[in-house]
Amino acid sequence: MSELMISDVRHSQRHVRLDTILRLRWLAVLGQLTAIFIVVQGLEFDVPVVPCIVVVGLSALLNLTLQIAFNPMQRLEPVHAAGLLALNIVELAALLYFTGGLQNPFSFLFLVPVLISATALPVRLTVSLGLLAVACASALFFYHLPLPWEGDEPLELPPIYLLGVWLSILLAIGVTSLYAFQVTEEARKLSDALAATELVLAREQHLTQLDGLAAAAAHELGTPLSTIVLISRELEHALKTNLQVAGDIKTLREQAQRCRDILAKITQLSATGAPFDRMKLSTLIEETVAPHREFEISIKVRIAVAGSPEPVGSRNPAILYGVGNILENAVDFARNVVEVNAWWNMETVEIVISDDGPGFAPDILKRIGEPYLSRRRSTDETPGAHQGLGLGVFIARTLLERTGAKVSFSNRPFPDHGAVVQIAWPRERFEAGQEEALA
Repeated sequence: MSELMISDVRHSQRHVRLDTILRLRWLAVLGQLTAIFIVVQGLEFDVPVVPCIVVVGLSALLNLTLQIAFNPMQRLEPVHAAGLLALNIVELAALLYFTGGLQNPFSFLFLVPVLISATALPVRLTVSLGLLAVACASALFFYHLPLPWEGDEPLELPPIYLLGVWLSILLAIGVTSLYAFQVTEEARKLSDALAATELVLAREQHLTQLDGLAAAAAHELGTPLSTIVLISRELEHALKTNLQVAGDIKTLREQAQRCRDILAKITQLSATGAPFDRMKLSTLIEETVAPHREFEISIKVRIAVAGSPEPVGSRNPAILYGVGNILENAVDFARNVVEVNAWWNMETVEIVISDDGPGFAPDILKRIGEPYLSRRRSTDETPGAHQGLGLGVFIARTLLERTGAKVSFSNRPFPDHGAVVQIAWPRERFEAGQEEALA
């Protein structure tokens, strides 16, 4: 369920509202009209006003039609949003054709639609818009009317200068759009990862609330069940002569008594934190290791003998999920053996999970715990090194740190190889109640 919800969130972030695109297009229309007015009336340059006004008028007419025909608040499919941005590029190219082509300083506005696409639309559409902008700029390099200028002689800039303008537009579209896309994508991924973490914590809180509801239900149901047992006992004595009815009443009383016993156990567990609510460190480790023992990888568990009593903590789903996820990654990347070592004293509780796999690649090691790390293979001499450790490790680390743990990642020292994950709690935090641990 949580994965579906996260998928829905990520999918919605790829949709842009029609109102957003229309606002940008109206702003473009206003800016174009202002520029034409200033050039014609203020600078008194000779500009082909009619063709320019026609281009701007068609753009405004399209905006008005879209605003009337559709709900501006609706979200556009990415391809439809890209189509409107492509129209912006074509309209700008038409205006530049009548006003000097690449000699016009406004030619750098080709960057705007591509930049907007880089922050809101998929990569393939952004690349398509970038290619369209480059194609329009390239066409304007060869085909355009003279740049409006004062005097009888039109201003002719050297071809080498125009080539520089064309290259600068090309580089600006590529570099700026790539940078905007990377920044936006990182923010989007971080938002998705935080949403996933909140879903895990919400599920954990829901389970905790169910425990309280079970205790309340057990308390409330105790009284009517006691009444049923009492009345059935009296009926059983009163109908001793009718063996068939007496047998049925006896069965009814026994089943009611059984219900009372079950509810009494639930009440005990919720009130005293008996075997399911609190667990020793060794029990926690065994519970996380058990699902992975059926694989070919050998899992060795070593628990150090200490002078202090073994720590007992609450059955915290955040800890179980965090340790389990890290152990699962170790099993995935190990060649033969995964080691789980635990020790404690009066101040600290520590679990160390290590494997004999290729270890963390140096570039990945610095970024472990960030959501959605790149799945590109490492370029160093450790092929197969831990790659793609993204959302799962991010959630695991976040949940463990919220329980007071410090999580660190490293590799085994040479000549050994393999990844090492160290999880350490202050003992008082580990042994604290679940609500305090999550505070």
